[in-house]
Amino acid sequence: MYGKSRLDTYQPVCMMKLMNAPTKNSDMTRQKLLESAFSEIHRNGFQAASLSQILADTQLTKGALYHHFPDKKALGLAVIEEVIRPSLADMMFTPLQNTNTPLAALQALLRDKADIEEPTLVERGCPLGNLIQEMSPVDEAFRLQLNALFKEWVTVIADALKRGQQSGEVDAAVETDETAFFIVSSLEGCIGMSKNTQSFASFRGCLAQLGRYLDTLKAVPVTA
Repeated sequence: MYGKSRLDTYQPVCMMKLMNAPTKNSDMTRQKLLESAFSEIHRNGFQAASLSQILADTQLTKGALYHHFPDKKALGLAVIEEVIRPSLADMMFTPLQNTNTPLAALQALLRDKADIEEPTLVERGCPLGNLIQEMSPVDEAFRLQLNALFKEWVTVIADALKRGQQSGEVDAAVETDETAFFIVSSLEGCIGMSKNTQSFASFRGCLAQLGRYLDTLKAVPVTA
């Protein structure tokens, strides 16, 4: 994912993109380690991720790695907080936080994802979803950090749906919290099952069904 950067490859999977690059040498070293670790974890999962491969990819020393991260677990948690979370916030949270028509915004996001046929999507799945599946049952620190990010995503959508109710786009009867949980879970499920089927057509079909579900949340226009 470098050149066509590793994070560029990630973007179509979970609507993410690289944040502004740091300028200080120490910050640049840390960022290189995080990007390489992200890519290694995305390829192989956290438990199978190789620190030796990360160092080979970055051409950095063990001393540089351990200066920034005391161990592999600290590096993995930093990937969640410093790579996945800000990228998800930029690509998914911000558009929904700045709209009173969340259904239209969500439909636009689904169309964007369906229009980009990215091989990495079906080959590797969503890095966030992968980590939730892999690490939540085996490590409490990972579970808590991943759950906090998942809950933040759900809250962003729930708050947007509430604003949509106020603006008249979303039906007043919609249970916003439960619906937001379902939307995030459905999107992650579409990505996860496309990884299993290795079929982008299946992914598009799943997104289309999610789009039809969003249509059912619309407020019914009042007729005279």
